[in-house]
Amino acid sequence: MGTRVFATAAEAVADIGEGATIAVGGFGLCGIPDALIDALRESGVGNLEVFSNNCGVDDHGLGILLGAKQVSRVTASYVGENKEFARQYLSGELEVELTPQGTLAERLRAGGAGIPAFFTPAGVGTPVADGGLPWRYAADGSVAVASPPKETREFGDKRYVMELGIAADFALVHAVRGDTAGNLVFDKTALNFNPLAAMAGKVTIAQVEELVPAGELDPAQVHLPGVFVQRVVHTGPQNKRIEKRTVTATQGVSA
Repeated sequence: MGTRVFATAAEAVADIGEGATIAVGGFGLCGIPDALIDALRESGVGNLEVFSNNCGVDDHGLGILLGAKQVSRVTASYVGENKEFARQYLSGELEVELTPQGTLAERLRAGGAGIPAFFTPAGVGTPVADGGLPWRYAADGSVAVASPPKETREFGDKRYVMELGIAADFALVHAVRGDTAGNLVFDKTALNFNPLAAMAGKVTIAQVEELVPAGELDPAQVHLPGVFVQRVVHTGPQNKRIEKRTVTATQGVSA
């Protein structure tokens, strides 16, 4: 097996082609693979289909790919902090599949584990299961593409809906530490979706803040084994941005 370590983010994503499906880790702006996303932006590749919990903000993370019109479809659970995302969706420029957050997490995990589908109670009795959610709008505001109904089944005395596992062509993730064999350690909130996205990718690319030789990581501390990771690039300390800064107004203080 050749080395998994790539010198630059641009080299690591160079073979991601037009129309690729990509699972992207991160939660809000925590633990997003920003260097890899920036490299994709520079490559200019388009018509991408993205699976991610959310789509960053207008000028950071996946938002820069949306702004450059490089994304044609998104499957996500939360998109409320990105105005350009909302504009493209409502104007019919972007196809969007909204899915419950826990369902999205399990779809990624299932795809990575080779499970094609599973049943969950989340969404039963709603358009998530019954169909009719607007995936794509027409320019006049009408629904051009709606979600189809999904199979439901009773187990015991409860009804469940079938959801499909997600297997993407590529996965992009961020880890605080990794080794040259692809073993990864994630930090705090970054644990929410990075391991799941990594599992779902046929080719998983990890940007790491600290890269160490194979064998230096304590196996008990590894969150994702290297069997799920094909490429590693050392990007150094990450500039961690706050998604929505809220501060308390200054109160007057008498002398």
